[in-house]
Amino acid sequence: MLNEFWLALGFLTTLPTKTVPYPRDGLGRAGRWFPAVGLFLGLLLTVLYTLSALWFTPAITAVLVIILWAALTGGLHLDGLADCCDGLLASAPRERRLEIMRDPRLGAFGVIGLVLALLLKAATVMALGNPLPALLLAPVWARWFILWAARQPPARPGGLGNAFAASLTPAIVAQALILPVLVGVTAIYVDWHSLLAVMVAALVAFGVIRLAQARIGGVTGDLFGTVVELAEITILLVLAR
Repeated sequence: MLNEFWLALGFLTTLPTKTVPYPRDGLGRAGRWFPAVGLFLGLLLTVLYTLSALWFTPAITAVLVIILWAALTGGLHLDGLADCCDGLLASAPRERRLEIMRDPRLGAFGVIGLVLALLLKAATVMALGNPLPALLLAPVWARWFILWAARQPPARPGGLGNAFAASLTPAIVAQALILPVLVGVTAIYVDWHSLLAVMVAALVAFGVIRLAQARIGGVTGDLFGTVVELAEITILLVLAR
């Protein structure tokens, strides 16, 4: 199980990790650790926010947090968001949408979506006032939503997303839910809006999944990244003051 943690950390972040065997079903089994990786990210972001706020203005602090957030994840989820904006928002048949999402080039919808997402994320961080519980709640729950999305029918055969989903059992999804629930319950004692934030984020994730099912016939790896980004932004938005 420790190898599964290192695998999850290496997949979801750019942090140096221990090299472990990578069996075909390894990433799915490592899904139980995704929220734990989210908690680790949240702790790092909270530390930066707290230290930066001692010296810099809220605006600079927010930008520094977003820079670290993107650097720690290697832009993995932001890339998925941009690809989904290009594919899901384009006026094209299903197969053409999938081709657009596979294309490494960035289109107008992708650029606009990426810029707006980063601006909104920075604005919500700036409006927090206190990094807790938002900076812990957002990355933890967003990474559990990946597992929820991965349990949906895929849009196309093959790919990393399918290999991940194939070994992601309901038991693993349930085990992974323990940490988000614990963090959520604790967060409610700090700010009761935390419950509302998670509920709204779940609705947003559900809406994105339904949109993908309607437009491309299922989910893809890019959609997982989109779910993460939009869920994080939603939680921050609800908790912003």
